[in-house]
Amino acid sequence: MAKTAKAAKKSVKKLLTRDQVATGDTWDLSSLYPDPEAWEKDFKKLAKKEAGFEKFRGTLAKGPKELLACLKFDTEVDRLGEKLGIYAFLKTTEDQANDDSQRRMARFQAVASKLGQAASYMAPEIQAIPAKRLQELMDDPVLKGYRLVLERMTRYKKYTLGKKEERILAMQSEMAGAAGKAFRQLLDADMKFGNVKNENGEEQELTNSTLMEFLLSPERKVRKKAFEQYYQQFEGHENTLAATLSGSIQKDVYYAKVRGYESARGQALYADNIPESVYDNLIDSVHNHLPAVHRYFELRRRKMKLKDIHHYDTYVPILNNIKKKHTWDEAVDVIMDAMIPLGPEYCDVLKDGLTKARWCDRYPNAGKQSGAFSCGSFDAAPFILMNYKKDVLDDVFTLAHEAGHSMHSYYSAKSQPYQYYNYVIFVAEVASTFNEQLLSQHLQENAENDLERAYLINRDIDAIRGTIIRQTMFAEFEKITHAMCEAGEPLTSKSLQEVYQGLLERYFGPDFVIDPQLKLECLRIPHFYRAFYVYKYATGLSAAIALSMRVLNGGKAELDDYLSFLKGGCSKYPLDLLRDAGVDMESPKPVDMALSHFESLVDQLNDLL
Repeated sequence: MAKTAKAAKKSVKKLLTRDQVATGDTWDLSSLYPDPEAWEKDFKKLAKKEAGFEKFRGTLAKGPKELLACLKFDTEVDRLGEKLGIYAFLKTTEDQANDDSQRRMARFQAVASKLGQAASYMAPEIQAIPAKRLQELMDDPVLKGYRLVLERMTRYKKYTLGKKEERILAMQSEMAGAAGKAFRQLLDADMKFGNVKNENGEEQELTNSTLMEFLLSPERKVRKKAFEQYYQQFEGHENTLAATLSGSIQKDVYYAKVRGYESARGQALYADNIPESVYDNLIDSVHNHLPAVHRYFELRRRKMKLKDIHHYDTYVPILNNIKKKHTWDEAVDVIMDAMIPLGPEYCDVLKDGLTKARWCDRYPNAGKQSGAFSCGSFDAAPFILMNYKKDVLDDVFTLAHEAGHSMHSYYSAKSQPYQYYNYVIFVAEVASTFNEQLLSQHLQENAENDLERAYLINRDIDAIRGTIIRQTMFAEFEKITHAMCEAGEPLTSKSLQEVYQGLLERYFGPDFVIDPQLKLECLRIPHFYRAFYVYKYATGLSAAIALSMRVLNGGKAELDDYLSFLKGGCSKYPLDLLRDAGVDMESPKPVDMALSHFESLVDQLNDLL
């Protein structure tokens, strides 16, 4: 027994340390800085910029040249800070235990904070300029390149308070985040969920991050056990969690009222100039298509040979015996084949980035940040962090997704000045999920058999259900609970769960078993502490589906419209950028089109199975 245990211990495969990873499998950060010493030189330059802001104070109303000089200086500082900050951040993700990287990031954050304070007078001073004088300044050709910057800054004037009041609100910032911090500490540190045996009979710790692994298990008893054991902790802390969520909602309502917004939702949507009708259209469209969602759940129940269907049965693939392997090079090749409709320039740049130019940090290593992301910048390559695994098909989709973000950054940086290149979240998820749509279409067209095609269609269905349907349910919960708070209704554990129970019944349908624990889900969603954000996932994928169909079924004009969207950065408000690309998100049509596509996929899956 001792020898067997010793042999098993020796056979455990450990991750490579960062210094053991092959150079070709890592990103090349030299377009930012060739080494930490070069970073240090620019860091010293940035630190000296703090004093430079003071010379512009009190001059911004004098004339267009004076205002331009300040705006240019601020842009110059921000651009240098972005380059330094991204390098520092990316180095921390390579190995989170590396002390040098952590100290570098902390030093940058300290200087960035001081620079932010030094520049903090700019917006109030510009907003204080009398309307007639401000219009004269913005109309001057000298300020043409900053006109939209000034418009965006001054549109907040009616919601900006006096200096004394603004100072008081600024002093509240740490206190305002207390509810969210308490929630994260409780969820991530204090709540312990125990162990669960997986389908192989192995004891495995149940955590927030491993819950999904258990819900993907082909063994139903494993899924059920993990689900019930996980929510036992929420039953034991439901009043505390309800109090933190209520506190966060009250904070949103308080700040909206203080500043004079009609509602917390109105304040949240104001930054992107999004009418509340876009939010309501999304909810209404999803409601109209819920019968198709209910039909899918019934299809899933039948094909999984279940007597009844529960929430813990909705994540595991219906066909879980399909195995597809892609080495990194094979994944790049299949992605490039799928991207052919986007034209040779797009494909050439992306392929070079994924291979020769080393945009990607490819594989897991000890201490590396988990998950995946794309990090674009104005002066360097748009880098991608991956933890790629060749036997996980979702990792191929993740690479295509992050590549979409990176090409969006690439085109925006090449086409816009610094102040207009950085696109907002509302449009960010369009470019990434657009690429996933092209990849899915390509894989389905080239599937080896009907079972493989059904597996891919099932993946598409669940992606739409998770991103459009589920996120819209979250968005509706946020709308209802904030409205309750604004009406003076108490937000208690009972009232929050009653609202959520009603939404569960509506979205999952009459034939779905809503376990009593499931209404506690409203107390565990981190996004609820950043209210009115999740709807952007739903609108983003809806726009991506509509635009991908437009490009695949169109010609040069449709492709040019989409590429122009990628080049747009933030040179226009998001709705205008999407409208120019060919999709009007103020209309319910894009969401309806995406959900009609969902219905078609359900029919196809039913036929194939």
